[in-house]
Amino acid sequence: MSTSSATPVVLNHALLAGLPAERAQALHSALVEAPVPSWLPQALDALAALGADADTAIAATIGASGAALPESERGALAELIEGQSAERQVLALHGQSAGGSNPEGLRRLLLAMTRDLRVVPILLATRLAELRSLADRRDDATLALARAVRDIHAPLANRLGVWQLKWELEDLAFRVLSPDDYRRVASLVDERRREREHDINTAKKGLETALQEHAIKATVSGRPKHIYSIWRKMERKSLPFEALHDLRALRVMVDSVADCYAALGVAHALWPPVPGEFDDYIARPKHNDYRSLHTAVVGPAGKVFEIQFRTHEMHRSAELGVAAHWRYKEGGPSDSALERRVVWMRQLLDVQTQGGDAALAEEFDSELVEDRIYALTPRGEVVDLPTGSTPLDFAYRLHTELGHRCRGARVDGRIVPLDTPLATGQRVEIIAGKEATPRRDWLLPGNRYLVNARSRDKVRAWFRKLDRARNVQVGREMLERELKRYGRARSPLEPVLDRFQQVNSVDELYMRVALGEIGPTQVLRAITDAERSEPEESEPTTIRSGRESAPVPSNRLRIGGLENLVSQIARCCQPVPGEPAVGYLTREHQVSVHRADCPTLLRMAERAPDRVVDVEWGRHETQRVALVVEGEDRPLLARDIVNVVAQAGCAMDALEMHTSKQGVQARMQVRVRDVDQLAQLTDALLALRGVRAARRPRS
Repeated sequence: MSTSSATPVVLNHALLAGLPAERAQALHSALVEAPVPSWLPQALDALAALGADADTAIAATIGASGAALPESERGALAELIEGQSAERQVLALHGQSAGGSNPEGLRRLLLAMTRDLRVVPILLATRLAELRSLADRRDDATLALARAVRDIHAPLANRLGVWQLKWELEDLAFRVLSPDDYRRVASLVDERRREREHDINTAKKGLETALQEHAIKATVSGRPKHIYSIWRKMERKSLPFEALHDLRALRVMVDSVADCYAALGVAHALWPPVPGEFDDYIARPKHNDYRSLHTAVVGPAGKVFEIQFRTHEMHRSAELGVAAHWRYKEGGPSDSALERRVVWMRQLLDVQTQGGDAALAEEFDSELVEDRIYALTPRGEVVDLPTGSTPLDFAYRLHTELGHRCRGARVDGRIVPLDTPLATGQRVEIIAGKEATPRRDWLLPGNRYLVNARSRDKVRAWFRKLDRARNVQVGREMLERELKRYGRARSPLEPVLDRFQQVNSVDELYMRVALGEIGPTQVLRAITDAERSEPEESEPTTIRSGRESAPVPSNRLRIGGLENLVSQIARCCQPVPGEPAVGYLTREHQVSVHRADCPTLLRMAERAPDRVVDVEWGRHETQRVALVVEGEDRPLLARDIVNVVAQAGCAMDALEMHTSKQGVQARMQVRVRDVDQLAQLTDALLALRGVRAARRPRS
């Protein structure tokens, strides 16, 4: 198409009616020299049918023409243009392997790389229009495009419920890739298409009349089956064309479940049912919760019709919910994150068709959290992993032996540490040694080498095969080192063995620690719990000037050797049972309990040393303490913090998140039993990805 005819196509298209003059002029200047493909008007017509907005149409035009994006448009259109660039990367990967062995991975990669999901209708519409213009060609470029449409675009259209595009995308790709099969099925279809359409209209009118006579409010629709769908069913079930029962199909939508069965009864009274062709997916929903009634009847002129009965709510669920039609048509493993993204996309399309505004689209977008990443091998194969996965997870995902031999990794050509979180679209190359030598510190949660539980299981399995004595020795060293940090090096381990499943000896405990199945912190917690449960017969240990820190088995604070004195925990430092503490007698004749190193206490003690009193910790159920967590601003950090607090056995009273240019700061109030539990919680918080500091606020 010449440039003289290209500009009116863009600026006068129905989608762009009412465009401000200044903006129209900027786009005119950008596009006047750009070659616009001849198929672009058809693509814009398809976008108009989907209810696409002006920005979507403009972005489709700029993407198809290769025009430079005007400076004034960079904010509104940049992500739409970037999404089309991401598709070109995915198509290149697809072409490198002539379709590859993992088209589902490419579909997921495309969705993951698309930040503004309005890109997807652009891709569907432009590829449909382009393939229409090339349908009679058989060159390499056309064959590559047809394979990509078959493997990537048509399944996405299917998932989005964009049926008017889905069927044509499939038929066009089938026509290019299998011309002989296409012509054979098309000839069978063409011989009888007009006849079938007449049969469907006749049956539709007859069923509508019968339902009205029985006072059943219903919407009846029908359509002939498309060429690719017919061929696929013939191939899958090894059936001749004449044996297909669902070439003529009706769908009946009603208001209630009772009306579904009533409408079914009307249809069976009107026409005889085909034996063995009835399925009740309302009483017995499919595993994905799909619900509908399916039957086949011998309709007018002895023709067989397939009829579905469902409520409007069932239809919405099948189209948008977990029972989406594509899940049981296409099969494959479930991916909740991908499904949420597809559901969001289908809802957005529905909102646009019904005249929804951008605010609602932004609301959907804010609710969307992608918890998978899609990285690439050096050959361009797509590997899906949980968010936060590292190059080491990537290696184990490819092959267990490659993970065992992993010594380093290159991400996009740069050597990175093995605990580096990966991002969607990155190309990862594993640097492997000759021998399998995994490291035990890969199993420690705080190191973040392995995010995927399956990867950790593979490392444990490798170490489990080693000599038992070696595992026991390593576990002993790891546990002793951790217990020594908390002054528990001499604590006996036999009393805590029954707190762990299938641990019958200290050596077995050491081995489980070495394999990463039991963490040293878990053992420390078990020791602390066991000490608390011992009979309270020992003499209380006095904490004098904060030099001793062992908790005493008393039921309350002992101040100056006395009980029942009015006391309170100082807010400035919030001492926790078990850590050095000192009391200070206030003017109101109360004792304020401070940490021994509290700056406020030290200042007051310097002014009035006679007010300082000794404090003994007794049994204390819980104590509130403030904590500050600082780190990078990333998704799901608040959720991870809450989970860590719960797993540590602590109660959270308050949590506030504050963001800044430096990152995020979380301020919280938690309740802990003693200083040991507080130390364990702090260590667990520090082990979270992106957390730089976890501390008590400075008083």
